[in-house]
Amino acid sequence: MSYAIFKTGGKQYRVSQGDLIDVDKLEQAEGAHAVFSEVLMVADGSNIRTGTEVGSATVEAEVVSQFKGEKVLAYQYRRRKGYHRTVGHRRRLTRLKITGIKA
Repeated sequence: MSYAIFKTGGKQYRVSQGDLIDVDKLEQAEGAHAVFSEVLMVADGSNIRTGTEVGSATVEAEVVSQFKGEKVLAYQYRRRKGYHRTVGHRRRLTRLKITGIKA
């Protein structure tokens, strides 16, 4: 089984063909084709390539949807001061379906 590790949005993802992953929002429409060229590692069975051995490998994906993630709550509190505050946010995400790994 072949897989690759690539980097986008400051995070690294391990993917195989057919995987669905959620990454930070990409400025592409639903149904668009995305290509990631910052591939850190490609493995095909026992053949593992990293660093300069990867060369011009790419990970290809299709944009399935754009959506907002789960709400994350942060609670701020100052002891003995009577101060408390709840703040939250929802990350904007893009769901990708991996269509291929070109090594």
